[in-house]
Amino acid sequence: MFIKDMLNEELQNSLQIKQDYERALAELPRGSLVRKMIGGRPYFYLAHREGDKVAFDYLGKIPDEDVGKYEDAKQSRSRYRERLREVKKQIQFLRKVLREKQAV
Repeated sequence: MFIKDMLNEELQNSLQIKQDYERALAELPRGSLVRKMIGGRPYFYLAHREGDKVAFDYLGKIPDEDVGKYEDAKQSRSRYRERLREVKKQIQFLRKVLREKQAV
């Protein structure tokens, strides 16, 4: 029973990590920064999905440090999504080993 208890503990830890990753993803700004040159000047838009369509929200002229923040958020979102995929695989494996019949 020691191994089963250990696997159950690991499953609970993985479920908590999954919740943490989902929470962190929800806190990041959605969308990607798009730069368009109009009249020789850069203007910025935030591109994001609304259902099947891509919507663009006008941000105007923004400082370079804000551009960096959006790029950092995009990279963080990518890392969190990859880690979330790995945790979901781990949860699926642990449930299979423990013979639980729950969706991830």
